[in-house]
Parts: sequence; C-alpha cells; structure tokens
Amino acid sequence: MSQQPADLMERVVNLCKRRGFIFPSAEIYGGFRSTYDYGPIGVQMLRNVKDAWWRSMVQLRDEVVGIDAAILSPPAIWEASGHLTSFADPLVDCRECKERFRLDKLDDPDVCPSCGKRGTFTEPRQFNLMFKTHAGPVENEGAVAYLRPETAQGMFVNFKNVLETSRKRPPFGIAQVGKSFRNEITPQNFVFRTREFEQMELEYFVPPADALRWYEYWCEERRRWYVELGIPEDKLRLRPHEPDELSHYSSGTSDVEFLFPWGWDELEGIANRGDYDLTAHARHSGEKLEYFDQATGERYVPHVIEPAAGATRTMMAFLLAAYDEEEVRGETRVVLRLHHRLAPYKVAVLPLSKKDTLVPMAREVLASLQPHFMCDYDETQSIGRRYRRQDELGTPYCVTVDFESLEDKAVTVRERDAMTQARVPVDDLVGYLRDRLA
Repeated sequence: MSQQPADLMERVVNLCKRRGFIFPSAEIYGGFRSTYDYGPIGVQMLRNVKDAWWRSMVQLRDEVVGIDAAILSPPAIWEASGHLTSFADPLVDCRECKERFRLDKLDDPDVCPSCGKRGTFTEPRQFNLMFKTHAGPVENEGAVAYLRPETAQGMFVNFKNVLETSRKRPPFGIAQVGKSFRNEITPQNFVFRTREFEQMELEYFVPPADALRWYEYWCEERRRWYVELGIPEDKLRLRPHEPDELSHYSSGTSDVEFLFPWGWDELEGIANRGDYDLTAHARHSGEKLEYFDQATGERYVPHVIEPAAGATRTMMAFLLAAYDEEEVRGETRVVLRLHHRLAPYKVAVLPLSKKDTLVPMAREVLASLQPHFMCDYDETQSIGRRYRRQDELGTPYCVTVDFESLEDKAVTVRERDAMTQARVPVDDLVGYLRDRLA
C-alpha cells in the first residue's frame, strides 16, 4: 500500500459523497447537523460490516444467541441502569466565542480551542445525553419514554427470557445490532460521533470466578477481528482505562483504538461490568435475575463481559484503512483495498461495448452471478474508466464480456489489487469467484 495522503480525511469524505457511500442528511434543506444518510454503496457496506460482526460473534459460536430489543423504553429501565442520573457529559462554554465543549475532551482545560483565549470557560455543567420523548397522545410525565442510548439494557432485561427459551448456561452471550441515540453536544469528525448511530454489542454472562479470564479473552478476540478484516496492526492498539476513567459499573475496561487522522480514538470498548446490571434490574423490577446450576446446586448472578462496538465508526475506520492511491501508467489510481467481506459489491459485470451483440450475454452472466454475490452492472464509458470506478468502490473482481466471449464462451476476470487478469469459462465462473470470495 502506498503512503497515505496528509489530507486523507478530506479525500475519504469526498469519495463517500461522490460515490454514494454517505450523504449529509436533509441536504436539500441545508442539512441537519450530525445526521447522515447512507447511500446505495454505503448502505451495502454498513450491512456487510454488521454481517461480518454477526458472523464472528453469533454464527460461528454455539453459545451466543441474538435478539432485537425495542428502541423505545420506559423510564424504569434507565432509572435502574443509572442513566437518568449519571449518563452525562461535563460541558463548558467559552465566554468570548460562545462555543461549547466537553471538558474531558479538551487538550488544555483552560484554553479555548476555537478562539485561543485562556481563562474564558464557564464552570462545568453536567448535560444528560438521553433523548426524551412521549408515548401516546397526551404529553405528561406518565407518558414519558426514552430513545435508548445503548442496546445493552435490552439484553439485560431479557436475560431471564433468553435463559429460559434458549437453554443456554454460563458462559453464554446475547448479541444485538441496532440503532442508539445520544444527544451529543459536540458531534464531530464526520460519522465518528453522531447523535444517531448503530451499535454492535455482546453481553457475555459468565460465572463470577471466571470474569477476569473472559475479559482478557474478549479483549484479544475483538482486536483480532479488526486485523482479520484488513486493518493494519500498527493502526490498532488496546488501551486499558485508568481507574478515574472507569464507568460506575466497570471493574475493568479496555478500548480497541484506531489511529484516525486526528489521532488515536475508540472503535470499541470491552468492559467487565460485574453483576451491576442484573442486580440493579432485579432490585428495581422485583424479578430474580440469576442462574441456578443444577449440577452444583449453586445460585448466582452472572458477571458480564461486554464488547461494544460502533458499526458506523467501524465502517469509517475500514474506509480510512483501505483508501489508497498509486501511479498507474502516468495516472493516479484511487482504490479501496477493502476485505472482500466488507466490499459493497463483490463482482462487477462489464460488457466491453454497449452493442447489442454483447449486452445479452453480459446480462446472462450477471443473472448467473446474482444468486451468489452482490453484483454491479455498468455498460457506459470506456472499460478503463469503469475499472477505475469499481476500484473506488472497493469491488474485488470485475468480469468483462468481450467480442471473443461470443466465440469461446469465456470472460476476462480482473482482480482489484494486483490488476491481474484471467480468462475463465462462463460455466466455471461461479466456482472460480466463490473460491476467492469465501
């Protein structure tokens, strides 16, 4: 991979807009701050990120099951979890430029990063991040509901249901992928920190004596997942939290961090939550949330290890890591070297010409591939320009139907990274690509 450009962030953001990965939301109305729409290419890549996570965390494990809990929830859940009282950011305002900042994110807590003035901040205030709404036709305190700020609580309140219906025993996990909402006062860095986002979370329930061992296991397992999907090891690190950083429920937390253009920042947190959540919900709800081990006759409240990742910021990290530029025959080629599991399209079918003689065969090839792979089809512009477009989309393989194909019933398959080409019989094409995209 070539040296990444100094303005990498700007180039990736421009690529996202130009090629249909991510658009500013409500753009025709001037936009709506910190909200984004995922376009035809982006929605497919984001789905692939979530599918890759689900494959690793649920499909390939026999002790993990999934759920999809409601986004709206009553205040009782958030009172029990502590979010109504402790889910807040410390905010300061600059008296000179009127900008607002999170105190814990300032490099110097006495200097405004906007105007550079010293000693102009107000006293810090706690700002609760919960999105409050009303359920039903009457707006009163009895109708208050909240948009969930995390997916985790839906798994804790369903612990008993899942335990009884799935017949699992610790160690076992409940996984969920879904939308969360936080009223971030300082959204920033494109889709890295937004008010509406998607999370990929696992709650892994273990015997109390085994919690530390499983915490260490999940720290390494989650770091490895990013490496396997193409992020270079030197752009990842595992950073344990200092004691004063730990959440009120955590006895230990480590972040998988990625080297973003602005520096190291969190992709995923792995927390040892102890028995805090199940104990709190049991106390507030009156329901017993514990496990009975029939073999030993022991009852206990499992401890929880929680790997929690942001799907949207993870997609952003994969885009940044995959972006590359290189010189090819005197021209700059922009290519996303995405792992094939993450690529929006796996295969693009390109007839060499729009002439009627090639299009029918190209359409037949496309139809034979679509049941097996997500495919694109493009018959406009020169073949070179179409290759470059697919390079920018991260498409691993292009299949070209040319005039010779009409005679030998074969096509040219071009690989994205090395740009090597191979002649493959149409009848063997699905198997050829499946071997390389498995």
